[in-house]
Amino acid sequence: MPATTDSAPEDGPGSAAGPTGVAGRWRSPLRGPWLTSVFGLVLLIGLPLVIVTGLFDYLAYGPQFGQAFPRDVGWLRLPYFDWPTRPSWLFRVSQGLHVALGIALIPVVLAKLWSVIPKLFAWPPVRSVAQALERLSLVLLVGGILFQTVTGVLNVQYAYLFGFDFYTAHYFGAWVFTAAFVVHVVLKLPRLVSALRSRSLRAELRTPRAATRPEPPDPDGLVAPRPGPPTMSRRGALALTGGGALLLAVLTVGQSLDGRWRRLALLLPRGRQPGDGPNGFPVNRTAAAAGIQQADTGAGWRLELRGDSDADADGTVRLSREQLLGMRLHTARLPIACVEGWSTLQTWTGVRLRDLAALAGVPEPASATVSSIQRGGLFSKATLQANQVLDPDSLLALRVNGVDLSLDHGFPARIIVPALPGVHCTKWVATIEFQIGGGDE
Repeated sequence: MPATTDSAPEDGPGSAAGPTGVAGRWRSPLRGPWLTSVFGLVLLIGLPLVIVTGLFDYLAYGPQFGQAFPRDVGWLRLPYFDWPTRPSWLFRVSQGLHVALGIALIPVVLAKLWSVIPKLFAWPPVRSVAQALERLSLVLLVGGILFQTVTGVLNVQYAYLFGFDFYTAHYFGAWVFTAAFVVHVVLKLPRLVSALRSRSLRAELRTPRAATRPEPPDPDGLVAPRPGPPTMSRRGALALTGGGALLLAVLTVGQSLDGRWRRLALLLPRGRQPGDGPNGFPVNRTAAAAGIQQADTGAGWRLELRGDSDADADGTVRLSREQLLGMRLHTARLPIACVEGWSTLQTWTGVRLRDLAALAGVPEPASATVSSIQRGGLFSKATLQANQVLDPDSLLALRVNGVDLSLDHGFPARIIVPALPGVHCTKWVATIEFQIGGGDE
């Protein structure tokens, strides 16, 4: 945060810095409505994008099939709709923006908290009902954003130190923060507008430290009653905050970009390039971690298709990998994106899911349940919507970038669907069951 003078000389009990005026200890001459409003404006633009993309990502997981987490959200349930498959990069951009922007805004959040810290120690804390509501919203706002930020960063680092379910806490925490954010904006928007109009941004960017002066006293008590000498100009504070945000963005955005940028994704442990070659792109869960053995995927492997087919006495079509490779194959260049924010664009070759549905006797399925060889866990089963099964680029992928899938990438076969979250692009596929009615299972 801006390195400005916040210490105070020894003051008597009746001074602004005494027991009845703790806020008086904050003496930086930079604090004031204008600087606070600049940081607030950035957050007013950025945080709604983080909120909306987070809610979109929840919907992308198919809560109508009970496979979004948390499953039971009570009256906070979002309206269900079929997540689109076009544009194919929809989830890649939405999830990448949610994670990257959330991380990049951390310096701005800290700068905003630094700029309003005198208000947190104002005494007496409440003078009216309106102020009580404002301070309650402030507590929920500050606590909410710190909680969401800390748990979100720990999640992308796979550091579950908090001892509770991340998805449940993050979902409900998001609603608490959003409600407090809306209340705070309604209460403070007029002050933000008037404060931004009180000073010229261009003039402040031209003002050096030696010419930096405190803002006039304000009714919110942000301006120090006895400001100390500046150790940084306001343009320096903005540059420090903006530079920190830019640095975090550079160290994060590479997770969503292929090529040289990916080498800079130092903050995302699984977003970096794991190796070279056609299969040298990120993987979230390895075959070893999933308990997949070579014997499970060898010559004895068969894909089972279940629907209305009379191919076998039990209505199941069984296909070897060689038989699948002998069918009409389709190639599509599609991204795969993970909830932690990383994504990659690769070229996949396989059999269209709609062709497999027709082979199973269900040419117009309402949904399809894909099960993996992997037994148990969040990654072992996923339900696809009708539009996801019937999209012309939705594949049971057998190859990637012209070669067979590696075991870590799902050999002998995996699901690839445009705009589908990576966790539902099931690897090591064992069965696909096509549903005729509206049920998922």
